[in-house]
Amino acid sequence: MPIRELPSQLVNQIAAGEVVERPASVLKELLENSLDAGARRIQIEVENGGLRLCRVRDDGSGIAAVELPLALARHATSKIASLDDLERVATLGFRGEALPSIASVSRLTLTSRPAAADAGWRLEVEGGRHDAGQPAAHPPGTTVEVRDLFYNTPARRKFMRTERTEFGHLDRIARRVALSRFDVAFRLTHNQRAVFDLRPAEDQQAMDRRVAEVCGAAFMEQAMFISHQASGMRLWGWLGLPTFSRSQADLQHVFLNGRMVRDKVISHAVRAGYSDVLFHGRHPAYLLYLEMDPALVDVNAHPTKHEVRFRESRSVHGFLFHTVEQALAGTRAGDMPRAPAAAGAAPAFAAEVNHGTQRPMRLGVSEPGALAAFERLAAAPEPVPAAEGEDLPLGTALGQLHGVYILAQNQRGLVLVDMHAAHERIVYEGLKQAVGEGAIRSQPLLVPVSVRVSASEADLAEEQAEALAKLGFELRRMGVDSLSVRQVPALLREADAEALVRDVLSDFASAGGSRRVEERINEMLSMMACHGSVRANRRLTIPEMNALLRDMERTERSDQCNHGRPTWTQLPMEDLDRLFLRGR
Repeated sequence: MPIRELPSQLVNQIAAGEVVERPASVLKELLENSLDAGARRIQIEVENGGLRLCRVRDDGSGIAAVELPLALARHATSKIASLDDLERVATLGFRGEALPSIASVSRLTLTSRPAAADAGWRLEVEGGRHDAGQPAAHPPGTTVEVRDLFYNTPARRKFMRTERTEFGHLDRIARRVALSRFDVAFRLTHNQRAVFDLRPAEDQQAMDRRVAEVCGAAFMEQAMFISHQASGMRLWGWLGLPTFSRSQADLQHVFLNGRMVRDKVISHAVRAGYSDVLFHGRHPAYLLYLEMDPALVDVNAHPTKHEVRFRESRSVHGFLFHTVEQALAGTRAGDMPRAPAAAGAAPAFAAEVNHGTQRPMRLGVSEPGALAAFERLAAAPEPVPAAEGEDLPLGTALGQLHGVYILAQNQRGLVLVDMHAAHERIVYEGLKQAVGEGAIRSQPLLVPVSVRVSASEADLAEEQAEALAKLGFELRRMGVDSLSVRQVPALLREADAEALVRDVLSDFASAGGSRRVEERINEMLSMMACHGSVRANRRLTIPEMNALLRDMERTERSDQCNHGRPTWTQLPMEDLDRLFLRGR
């Protein structure tokens, strides 16, 4: 066929295929337009999962009658005017494709009134063609009504799921957008029934209530609030405690400058921050807000604007990782009252607690300093007496239960401690300090190892030679696609050098850096700590128990053991009274 220009209707439907996947996609675009218009209250009404009707009404700035036809034209927008604006996008929408794309596959009605206008104006669109418009009674703001989605594209309509499934997607989008702006009120109704009604949250308590309503009360009970600013970036939000980990990554929300995103650099950095406290195979829960200069991030990388591209991904990754890691490292046993998790909230750990049996182990490690520190730290702790009348977070020991748990009392009630899990974390943190994080010694190889890589990986190894040297590697390029490994980290000299180098280069390519070496070393130290800690069924004296409790209160990350299991729990007096029906 000869080359020809496509009809505008077909162009819009092609664009709709990228932007409008299902009713939830329509809602996302409409909500973003409302927020960009400065709305303070947004009402959402849907029917039949959004396929029959999706109506969004806001009290934003509104659209002038003469501009309504332009709002339905492709690539017409009030949000950018030049390349400089595109490079510093501060709004949620900016392409000018959403409304015309939605209108091309639905029956759309657009009604709006600016605050300065005496009356509103309405345009009706069917299949991408709009009428001349007419006056309409409308309060200041805009209402977009989308009916019969995909009525003229039956092939797309066939791919829609059941009403319940489509509404589930739509509900999740509405709740996620509600998390992006605490100062805006949101109301959602489905088939004339109210689903949620969220008031504006102006203070920390109101924000906590909204998060609890959207993410669940269990999340808020097991989450910590963080706020940290450095290097021109700010990260704030809620981190779920490691003991609130989940079997899937379904409670992970990240907002970048108010935009909800799914980004590999961000998710990898946060996951790495949890790596030392999370049980294998589990996923952390978090709600995080990252703020940075819009010029340093490209939000125009994907039609749905979910994916972004950072100009300095390595610095972003490092900032996120260190912020999350330090926040979790600051948790110590006894910092806050901890009650047993509600049913369904605690992770179903697949590992079995080791009750005295000790597996044979083979460590490819012979660091004299590390082993000496290991032997010193694994010994029974010296008793640390408590001052009389002192309010100790974990209280004072009363005794042992079946040689596994320490029973203690504090001012709030009963404390139970898994003595092996607790001592394992104490020994592990001591070993890491003894080895010296960030001071990784190199071990020259007697026979250099040749590794075949791609040309791009070889280029990367040359570019990152200094960073690799800090990790204990010396790599030399021997050809277009070949590297020679001359030195490796001393603690990992027994490891497969070729596989380790490939993994580290892969990390640098995807995240701009690598913690592979540190993680491998920490795995070995964790194993050493596990086998060097007090075993179950070992009888401890009261002074030894109290010494362990005091060490827990001083040790970073002592809320959980090296494998992510909780080390302690609190039973308040109110719960104990309730068990025995006291006061009734």
